[in-house]
Amino acid sequence: MAERDPQLAIDPVEALARDEGEAPAAAAPSRPWKKLLLMGGVPLLVVAGSLIYWQGLQGKVSTDNAYVQQDKVSVSAEVGGEIVAVAVRENQQVAAGDLLFRIDPEPYRIQIAQADAAIAAAQAEAVALGQSAALSGAEIAGAREDIGFAQANFERQAALWRKGFTTKAAYEAAQHQVAQAREELRLAEAERAEAAARLATGAQVPGVLPALAAARAQRRAAELNLSRTEVRAPMAGRISQTDRLLMGQHVVSGLPVLTLVASGASYVEANFKETDLAEMAVGQPARIEFDAYPGVTLKGRVASIGAGTGSEFSVLPAQNATGNWVKVTQRVPVRIAIGERSPRQLIAGLSSEVTVFTDGRRR
Repeated sequence: MAERDPQLAIDPVEALARDEGEAPAAAAPSRPWKKLLLMGGVPLLVVAGSLIYWQGLQGKVSTDNAYVQQDKVSVSAEVGGEIVAVAVRENQQVAAGDLLFRIDPEPYRIQIAQADAAIAAAQAEAVALGQSAALSGAEIAGAREDIGFAQANFERQAALWRKGFTTKAAYEAAQHQVAQAREELRLAEAERAEAAARLATGAQVPGVLPALAAARAQRRAAELNLSRTEVRAPMAGRISQTDRLLMGQHVVSGLPVLTLVASGASYVEANFKETDLAEMAVGQPARIEFDAYPGVTLKGRVASIGAGTGSEFSVLPAQNATGNWVKVTQRVPVRIAIGERSPRQLIAGLSSEVTVFTDGRRR
């Protein structure tokens, strides 16, 4: 086989360059230092970023298990009855002392009338006791007169008995009359003491008959119950949970009818891990952010640290005395006081994120 023509193995571009009198371009030199810089620089950047991130976490602890809390009062009636007037509606803002609702007052007005009648009866009884015959002394005086007459008759009968001019029956009858008169005197004195005791007053209400004092106390209780038929706001706040607040609804004493959420008393309850409490202390500054209001950041401070974990105060505390016990990081409620006015309305239960600066510096 004939050998290949060496001219046919020449590249057309190279041949053209030779024809034009130009030399072929030299190959670009390799640069290994770029590869080395890339291989070493990336890990260094990762390490530097990690150090910066770790440094940023020092001196503070954060949690997103935090919620806005507000003081709430369950308003209930202190007396029972039918609701005859409703003065508020759901989410209405009220001031302290504003009327919320009114219970039918008529039954309690009747109680006042009954108490007035009891007072009048006690006063009449006091007058009657003061005018009783037992206290006048007439019965005692009459009994003493009877004793004197019976004694004189007995002495006459005794003299006649000694001289034999009377019978034994007459003598004993005179003697019996003396004893009977003396018993009547003791009875009259006892009745007088009893009447005086009825007019006596005790140390608790000196100068006032107990029956009269009881009737007056009954009237004051009836007046108090009548005043309680008007249920008023114990503090300023917003009305909530008014499902039972309806005209004609029968109210049971002590059963909540609505809820009043206090105004201007918001705080945050942040549940921190127990491992975050090592450097946390009351008074440390905090930053509060809200999921509902992006961009709103409020300053606060640690007001108090809970006395127990959340599971400790739960309705059914965890029982760890079992063979399959698993250690779980506990959460401790920390109260964060809000130190400035919020530009947006804070609603109870809003989710928030709290950062406590354990080094004392605000950021």
